[in-house]
Formats: sequence, structure tokens, C-alpha cells
Amino acid sequence: MSKRDGLTLSALPGYSGPTMERYGELAAFGTALCWTASALFFEDASRRVGALAVNFWKVAFAFVFLAVAGLLFRGMPLPLDAPREAWLWLPLSALIGFVVADYFLFNAYIMVGSRLTVLFQPLSPLFAAILSFLVLGEVMRSAALIAMAVVVVGILIVVVSRGRSRSDEAVKLRASPRLIKGLAFALLSAFFNALGFVLSKKGLSGGYDAIAGTQMRVMTALLGFGLQALVFRQAREVFVRAPRDRAAFKATSIGAVFGPFVGVTLSLFAVQHTSAGAAMTLMALTPVLIIAPAIFIQKQKIHVLEILGAAVAVGGAALFFLL
Repeated sequence: MSKRDGLTLSALPGYSGPTMERYGELAAFGTALCWTASALFFEDASRRVGALAVNFWKVAFAFVFLAVAGLLFRGMPLPLDAPREAWLWLPLSALIGFVVADYFLFNAYIMVGSRLTVLFQPLSPLFAAILSFLVLGEVMRSAALIAMAVVVVGILIVVVSRGRSRSDEAVKLRASPRLIKGLAFALLSAFFNALGFVLSKKGLSGGYDAIAGTQMRVMTALLGFGLQALVFRQAREVFVRAPRDRAAFKATSIGAVFGPFVGVTLSLFAVQHTSAGAAMTLMALTPVLIIAPAIFIQKQKIHVLEILGAAVAVGGAALFFLL
């Protein structure tokens, strides 16, 4: 039995020993890689048909992929064997982590721009660590806290330098109710993203299958985005016009493989076998990992500070496996 910082980790829900903890950290890093790939496809699709349409169809595609995976690996296409606790917490985590968090995120983009909004996203691992302690009684080991701090600093360097280098977004905003509201929305998006992640860990505390758990979250998100399209009177754009754009539909389907299918499944496996704060920290490496495709695929110019921040963040990620 191992103890870290006075807490018996083997007694925690979902903890299964040091080896599985390393697998969980690797899965979290794999999630960041998947989300980096999906971001490239979703960015192209969103510019063509809009963010809400992409959000709806990415989870629709993921639902089909997960049904096939469930049939192949579990013998059932739907999570019919889910325990009551999973049905309580996983759908709730999807509503909070997918629908509510994205609502605040995209509205913050509109009000203050992505440059200021992304500055708040590295706070998600900190929120996750605090919430996992309050909700699950989970305490991160000291070495993991140091690694988390290094990763967050590296990510902050990347997003700040990227914001300064994008002259099209370098708009000076004076103090105003709109600015304050936009910053509050950006902060809330980071908070609800972390809360949804912690609740997903609570839903999987009994060791329920990660593929089935992902499918439960995707089903809830599909319903949530569909209702959002109806409420905001975008049903025609989402359900009719978007499928007619073959390029956007193709990009969305490929992004769905990396994002809500493989990526989210890996994230749930990660949170089952390591602390929520550590998992979310490694998954937050996407702004760093996307630098390479930005250089070699999108032919973008990268600021020197971004390279420095990437090096710091990757070094912090390595600490999770070395300490």
C-alpha cells in the first residue's frame, strides 16, 4: 500500500497502483495529442459552418464510432450495463464540461477575443486539483504539484506570446461592463471545464468502462447541442446547411475520431488511473503541441517565446514521469 502526502492513494476510487498511474498519465498525454489533431480539423470546419454545427456533428459522429467500438470490444453498442452512479454523474459531467463550458468559452471569444480568453484556460488544471480535493478527497503528491506548476507556466508563456504575435487580435479594450463580463465568462469556462472533468471521474469511480462512459457523455452532449440549436434558432444551419458542406462534414468526421472518440476515451481512462489535476495538466498541453503543425502544415510564423514556453511545458510534462 502506497501513501503520498498522508493520503492512502490505493483507497481512492479509480486508483490501481503506480503502474496504472503511469498509464493514466500516458493516456492524458495521448489525449493532448488527439485534441491537437482534432483542433486542426475543427478549426477548418468551424470557419465554414459555424461552431455550434461542428459541436453537434462531432458528437454525432463520435456516438456512431463509440457504438461500433462498444460492439467490438464490449459486445454491446450501447452502455446498457451502466451502474446508477455512472448514469447520475457522467451525463451531468457532459452537460457541464461540454455544453456549459463551451457556452461561456465561445461567448468570451465574442466579447473579448480569443487572445484574452485563452489566458484563462491554463487555470483549468488548478481548478481540477482543487475540485478533486473538495469532491473526491484527492491530494496530489508534491512532485506532481511541482510538475503541474512548470507545465502551467510553460503554457502561459505560449498563449501570451501567441496573443502578442497576432496583430489582428491585438485590440486594446478599455475597462467596460462588456470587458468584465467577457473575462468572467473566460474564467467560468475554465472552471466548468475542470468541474465536468472531476465529475466524470466520480462517475467512473466504480471502475466502469471508459468507452461506455464516453458514450454516455457524448449522448448527453448530443442532446444538449441539439437543444441549443433549437433555443438559439440555428436549427436550419446546424441540421440542414452544415451536412450539405461536404468539406466541413469530412473535416468534422475526421476531427471526431481524434476528439470526442479517441481523445475523450483516453481522458476518461486517464482520470480513472491518476489524479484529476495531473491528468488535466497533461491534457492542457494542446497549445504547446499544436506549434509543430502550425509551423510545418499551416506555415505560420512562430514567436521565439512560444518555443521557450513549449520547452518549459514539455519539461514539466516529463517531470510527471521522472519524479
